[in-house]
Amino acid sequence: MLRLPPGGTRGAEMPTVLRPILKAMMGTGNLMFGLGLKIQGRPLLRLHTLGARTGEHRRAILAWFPDDERSDSWLIVASNAGSARHPSWAHNLAKNPDLGTIELGKEKVEVRAEMLMGDQRELAWDRVVGLSPGYGRYTTKTDREIPIFRLSALET
Repeated sequence: MLRLPPGGTRGAEMPTVLRPILKAMMGTGNLMFGLGLKIQGRPLLRLHTLGARTGEHRRAILAWFPDDERSDSWLIVASNAGSARHPSWAHNLAKNPDLGTIELGKEKVEVRAEMLMGDQRELAWDRVVGLSPGYGRYTTKTDREIPIFRLSALET
């Protein structure tokens, strides 16, 4: 089990009235993934996790970043658009770090999640913001530390 940093006391929030619309648009992420589109210039992956509380299968479409330290791993950022809360997929990975799977196009890869800390996290954050500057704005919206996860391919 991984330990997430504390949530924030402030951050970007979706207006309550827009939440049903956002939920209805979640299928757009699947379409973007299927078409090979990008978010903030980054390729997408589909993350499969087990719900931290429910144990149910969950999916999320996320931008990913190359890992300079390993060729068989991918970095993902739990920004939640600068919200005070961590995204639910981050809680799922923290509780079940060895039970994730990612899809990269048609390829499926079983992965182990690791949360980057200290200097490793700072170097990764600089790389993320260098490749997709929009992520840097999230730190102005929230006071929580935005986790970065390394997803490493499991040996088969």
